[in-house]
Amino acid sequence: MELVENEEVFSSFVHHKFQELDRDGDGKLSVKELQPAVADIGSALGLPAQGSSPDSDHIYSEVLNEFTHGKQKVSQTEFKEVLSDILLGMAAGLKRDPIVILRMDGEDLSEFINGPSYEAEMVMSNIVEPALESCTVQDLDKPISQETFLVEFKKVAEHVAQHLKEQPVIVAHSENTFDGSGIRRLLTNKFELDKTLNTALENVPKDRNGKMSQEYLRVAMDSVAPSAGLPPIGAVDEIDKVIDEGLKMMNADDGKLVKEDEFKEILTEILGSVMLQLEGNPISVSSNSVVHEPLASSSTLL
Repeated sequence: MELVENEEVFSSFVHHKFQELDRDGDGKLSVKELQPAVADIGSALGLPAQGSSPDSDHIYSEVLNEFTHGKQKVSQTEFKEVLSDILLGMAAGLKRDPIVILRMDGEDLSEFINGPSYEAEMVMSNIVEPALESCTVQDLDKPISQETFLVEFKKVAEHVAQHLKEQPVIVAHSENTFDGSGIRRLLTNKFELDKTLNTALENVPKDRNGKMSQEYLRVAMDSVAPSAGLPPIGAVDEIDKVIDEGLKMMNADDGKLVKEDEFKEILTEILGSVMLQLEGNPISVSSNSVVHEPLASSSTLL
C-alpha cells in the first residue's frame, strides 16, 4: 500500500489521525478513544456493525487487543505500528494479529477443474467413490454410474466457480489462542494491575460504608478482560466456563459485602485461577465472518 510505504506521508497521516482520536489531549489513546478507529477498520474489512454478530464482535475485540496488548493507553508510536500492520494486512493477512481477510472469487476452483490437476482418477477415488458409497439405492431416483457422477460434479463445480466470480465472498477469519500469558503479564506488572483494578472498580457501586457486593465481580472481570488478554464475557463460551469456575470458587454470587481492598484481592485471585486453567489447557478459538458483497464503507480512517 502506497500510503504505508511512503514514510513521510504515512507519519503525517498517523499524526493527524492520532490527534483527532486523542480527545483528552494527553498524548495517549485510551480504549474508549480507540473505538472509532476499530469501528473504521471493521467497516473497511466489510464487517457488519459492532453488536450485530458475535463472530464479528470477536474480530473487533481482536483488533482492539492488537492495539492495546492488555494496556489501558496506547502511544502514537504503538498506534502507528499496529495501523501499518493492519493496512498492509488487508491484502496479505496481518503480520502479527491473527486476522486474515480472504476473497473467494472462484479462480482457484476454476483453475482446478479446467487444469491438468483435475484428473479423473483422482476425482473418482477421492470424491465420487466416497460419495456413492455413502448412498444407497433408495437414496437415488435412478442409479447413476461413476462416469455420470463425474460429469455432473464438474458441471456443479463450474457453476459454483462462475457464481463466485460474479459475486465474490469476503471472509474475515480470526484465530486466537488464550493460554493465560496475557493474565500473567498483567499480574506481574503491579503498576498496570493496580491501574486496571482501579478502573474496573469505578463501575462497581458501593454502599454508604464503601463496601461492594461480590455479585459485581463478574462485571469487574468483564472490565479487566481487555487488559488481561481475554475476550469480553459472552464472546467465547469456553472462556466463560473457565471464568465461571473461578467465580464459583470465590463464591462470587453470594452477595457478600466486602471492602474495596478485599474486592481487588478476590478479583486478582480469580484472574490467577483463570490463568492457571488456561496455562494447563489453552483454548484456541477461530471465527469467520462472511460478507457476500463488499460493504460500502464510510470509513474516515482507511
